[in-house]
Amino acid sequence: MFDRKIIQQLTVWKNKEDRKPLMMLGARQVGKTSVLKRFGKECFEHCAYFSLDEEDGVCDIFRTTKNPMQIIEQLSFLTDVPIQPEKTLLILDEIQACPEAISSMKYFCEKTSEYAVACAGSLLGLAFGHEGFSFPVGKVDHLEMYPVTFSEFLEQKDAGLYRYYQSINSFEPIPQVFFDRLSQAFVAYSISGGMPEAAMKMLSTDMAGVETTLENILKDYSFDFVKHASPLLANRISYVWDSLPSQLAKENRKFIYQLVRPGARAREYENALTWLMNAGLLYKVSLCQTPQLPLKSYEDLSIFKIYCLDIGLLRVLAEMDADIYMNENPAFKEFKGALAENYILQSLVAQGINCSRYWTSGNQAEVEFIIQHGSNVIPIEVKSGRSITGRSLMEYNKRYSPELRVRFSMLNVKKDDNLINLPLFLADRLKELL
Repeated sequence: MFDRKIIQQLTVWKNKEDRKPLMMLGARQVGKTSVLKRFGKECFEHCAYFSLDEEDGVCDIFRTTKNPMQIIEQLSFLTDVPIQPEKTLLILDEIQACPEAISSMKYFCEKTSEYAVACAGSLLGLAFGHEGFSFPVGKVDHLEMYPVTFSEFLEQKDAGLYRYYQSINSFEPIPQVFFDRLSQAFVAYSISGGMPEAAMKMLSTDMAGVETTLENILKDYSFDFVKHASPLLANRISYVWDSLPSQLAKENRKFIYQLVRPGARAREYENALTWLMNAGLLYKVSLCQTPQLPLKSYEDLSIFKIYCLDIGLLRVLAEMDADIYMNENPAFKEFKGALAENYILQSLVAQGINCSRYWTSGNQAEVEFIIQHGSNVIPIEVKSGRSITGRSLMEYNKRYSPELRVRFSMLNVKKDDNLINLPLFLADRLKELL
């Protein structure tokens, strides 16, 4: 099992003086359940696990009473594990299946804060929008979980190389021996992506297993569309989801409704986009033509790009063979660029960096992401290989004179005035290096 960094955040939550029940969000199969069980085993004396999707009787308890002590008492009859204050982690999994359980967290927070309660759900983000549903605003702590990062993959693959990776703390070139080994590990990660089961199969070089796992996850997502949305909305969700490779195959990546379906209009498909975002499957990156603080004030929400939660899933959704990373075929160039952009977004989001905006100047220049860092706006350009031709960052620099510019490519680390080049595989370290 991967050593997930989110365990550290869970430990901080456990030790908070004003701890509230935890709501862990994240897409299906990113590893929420296994992480919570491991956390319960390692950091508590006991771990009591309940799945509200599989066990109807558990939901009945929450439907009949809102008293947390009564709920705990009745849950105790369904398990051999003692549910005790501070000593037991109570896990309520797939909690989106029981809105009453979500609402009850208000009373757990107010009356029984000494109990450690962690809730998780694959489609928890969707449950919040149900009509008549009472969400316990201000009464829960939130934690978002993402696919396995490259650094987590590297730690499991090569502990020594991981220690070197973590020791990088300056903008000095990486010795070639380490650069080559990190590049090779990054190719392996790029093929599998960060869905834990697929990434683990990549570590054992089970390529067929990687492909089968990713294909199965995509099928499960398709079943979710039908299970959790009306027939009309489910069809529209599928159209948007299936259009993702086409949206990213274009040079400017701008989302176009006509690529979803001929004649498609925004008002018909906005709910489908929102559903996919709330399910944690898509990220939306909006145009920001005026890179001034606060960036949110200058967004143009009508113009945007969409990216996938995971590059492995995106590759298989696009029906691209793993050879895309080993082949220099020019026909792959555009989509390799899209995969590189998707990876950078995936990495930055996992670090808590908001990269939901990009900059463009008509047809002259485009910078893939712009982020707020303290009182600065940092433009981030992404290149999939060693070729760094293009005037976008130069144009941005000429117009706005930023304190810092970042370019990700497969060139070595280099700092040139206000421009920092970082290899793609170093994206997980960006927040610390900044």
